[in-house]
Order: sequence, then C-alpha cells, then structure tokens
Amino acid sequence: MKGKEVFASLTLFLIVPGVLGVLLPTSGIKNKIHHHSLHQNADMFSFLALGDWGGLPIIPYHTAIESTVANQMGSTSDAVRSRFTIGLGDNFYFDGVKDVNDKRFEETYETVFQATSLDTPWYFIAGNHDHNGNVSAQIHYTDVKKRWNFPDYYYNLKFDAGEGASLEIVLIDTVLLCGNSDSDFLHKQPEMQMNPKARKIADDQWAWIEETLAKSTANYLIVGGHFPVYSVAEHGSTKCLVDKLYPLLHKYRVQAYICGHDHNLQHIEVNAKNWTTEYFVIGAANFIEDSHQHESTIPEGSLKYYWADLLKLGGFGVFQLNSDAMTFRFIDAQNGQTLHGTTMYPVKNRGTL
Repeated sequence: MKGKEVFASLTLFLIVPGVLGVLLPTSGIKNKIHHHSLHQNADMFSFLALGDWGGLPIIPYHTAIESTVANQMGSTSDAVRSRFTIGLGDNFYFDGVKDVNDKRFEETYETVFQATSLDTPWYFIAGNHDHNGNVSAQIHYTDVKKRWNFPDYYYNLKFDAGEGASLEIVLIDTVLLCGNSDSDFLHKQPEMQMNPKARKIADDQWAWIEETLAKSTANYLIVGGHFPVYSVAEHGSTKCLVDKLYPLLHKYRVQAYICGHDHNLQHIEVNAKNWTTEYFVIGAANFIEDSHQHESTIPEGSLKYYWADLLKLGGFGVFQLNSDAMTFRFIDAQNGQTLHGTTMYPVKNRGTL
C-alpha cells in the first residue's frame, strides 16, 4: 500500500434527530463569535471540510443534521466559490459499504449533497466505521462518479492558490496507523493489531508521511485524518497520534490538522518550539455529542473553542486563503453564521524546526 500524490484539477463541474449523548450544559469555554463575513472576492481560494457525515443504514439513510449541513454547505459553497470539499471519514454509518454498487452511495451521499455548487471535487479518507466495511469499494467508487475522489488510503494534494500562494493537503488513514477503535459508545483508544502485516502497513505510512511533509514547499500545509490528535470530547486525544504525529506536525511547520471522530466542533491551539499548529475537530455533520470528559488529555490552556449544541443541526468548516493569510471558520448549519474563526499565516521558505 503506497500513498499517492495528486496534482488536483479543479474543474467546476422523515425526521431522524441524529443526536447521540445526553443533554448536558456546555462547559465554561466561551463560544467566541467572530463576526467576519465570508469573502466572495475572486482572489480568495476557498474550500470546505466536514467529518462524520455518514447518514444511517436504515430509511431514510440520512439524519436531519446531515441534510441541514448539506443544504448550508451548498449555500456557503456558492457564496465563497468553493473549489472542493474534504471528507474526513465515517462516510457511511455504521459499517461502511459492502461493494462499489452499494446503494448507500446514492442514498446517503448523492441524493443529500445535491446542490449545484457542491458539484466540485470531493476528496475522501476512511474513518473507523468505513473500516468496518469495504474501504477498497469506496476507493473504486472514484471510477464511478466524477466528483468522488478517493485515490488511495492515504495521499496528498497540491494546489496553486494564485498570486504566488501554494497549498498542500496531506490526507492520512489514522485507522491503519493506530488500529481500529470500538463502537462510538465505549470510547476506547484505537488498538493496533500485533501481526507483522498490520505493523508494516503502519510503518510504511509513517515513513510516507514524514517524507511527504519534509519535501513540501507549500506556503500552507494541512494534514487531515479521521482520529483527532487532540480532543476534549467523547473519544479524546489519540495517544498514538500524540506520540508519533504531533512531533512531525511541529517539526515540519504544519499550519493545521483537521479531523472528525468526535461529534462536535473544537479548536485546539498548541505552540511548541516557536511554532503553532491549529487542531480542528469537524465532526458534527451527522450526530452531535456534548462531552468534555477528556479535557485533561490536551495541553493546558489550548482549547480555544468548543461547540456541541444539541438543539442545533450541526456544522462544518470553511478555509479561505490568499498569499497574505489563511482563515478557518466553523459554520452553523442552521443559519450559515460563523461560530468561530482563526487566522494562519504562510511559510515563505518552508523548513524544519
């Protein structure tokens, strides 16, 4: 199994509540609202990101949250002229798909995310629920639908963002790196299989990740996976990624790590060796769970934003960048408002710390 490098072509081409967890008050973190408008000017390079959007295995095959997220993503995509969408795993609850002809592709994806503005490339990785099924079928679906792009278990994307700005997104398979996890209800850490084949697959991907990050010359470098590195919520920080991925993100000056797995929105900011990497959990596109049970697993003072409003209908993320800066915002799926945002800056001459 070998990661792929993709030089992306950007040609534009019943009520189920879907809420897991109990109704608990949100923790004392203040949900600071940034009243910034979403830029529509042509010099901004924009794209969307969401995780854990994978509907239901029974009729109607989607949740009210997924449908609301899809509708607002269409509006936001149109407003910012989004070039593409990143899907961060758990694409099909609860056990992935069986084969490339599985009706879930149509029932949970095609008929839900049907806005014309979303008829752009989508780039996918697998989550733990996808690994319960047939991930290779999701990869092969790339040959069936034009906008569905899933070339390999892990791969990187390179974009010319205009005016001298460049973007690289490195998408990884955290299940192959760290092992699969239990169901969403037990919240245990992933467990790596001890057999030599699984170990080699993980070692090969770790080597590819470091080689890819080391070679990057992009002004903006983002890594995306399913499991969080850091999280305060129901699954919490992933020890495997804290031990092995966190040092690489800082060594190679990665601006952001994006993920899902925990069903809420989080912004965690970690500074080390004079470099700050932003960690965004974007897992509120199908279910919402309000939990702070793992707040002790993140660096003290690093949680900048947390959202898990059980009375709302989910959210997603939007990136916008040019040669001066890159912004990230969490978007409320019910009203399209910015919940929280932050700004990152380009690296002119990328190197190691």
